[in-house]
Amino acid sequence: MTGERPFLPAGEHEGTGLDYLRRIVAGEIASVPIGDTLGFRPVEVESGRIVFAGTPDRRSYNLIGTVHGGWAAAVLDSAMALAALSSLDEHHLFTTLDLKINYVRALTAETGEVVAEGRVLSAGRRVILTESKLTDGAGKLLATGQSTCLVIPRAKRG
Repeated sequence: MTGERPFLPAGEHEGTGLDYLRRIVAGEIASVPIGDTLGFRPVEVESGRIVFAGTPDRRSYNLIGTVHGGWAAAVLDSAMALAALSSLDEHHLFTTLDLKINYVRALTAETGEVVAEGRVLSAGRRVILTESKLTDGAGKLLATGQSTCLVIPRAKRG
């Protein structure tokens, strides 16, 4: 998925979080590396909201024959984290303080493409609350997530 596009960590980008994410969605810079590994990518972004799409396959299975819960957790976590990032100015980054995932339905390779939408519920000077939902192509809810992020100053460069 990253192909020849360079990976640029958010802390090395000089603009806002939203500017950075728009460059990823536009294909100007490489997407989230974990998404390359697990097969999901950001497809839509605006301030306080991002959408990921991906298709789990049998490489993501657990021993009982369904997609490992960690796959859903990773895409939901990415959606919440980058929703938080999309709300930040060029002087701040964040770190995740907590993460809660609720599983509603099992995923299998037959589930097909799924969509994770992450949203900022509240953005204060120090704390950002986020939520996410994972749905299948028919709009059925598969899992939800909630997260709290701590806003931190971006390290000064140079």
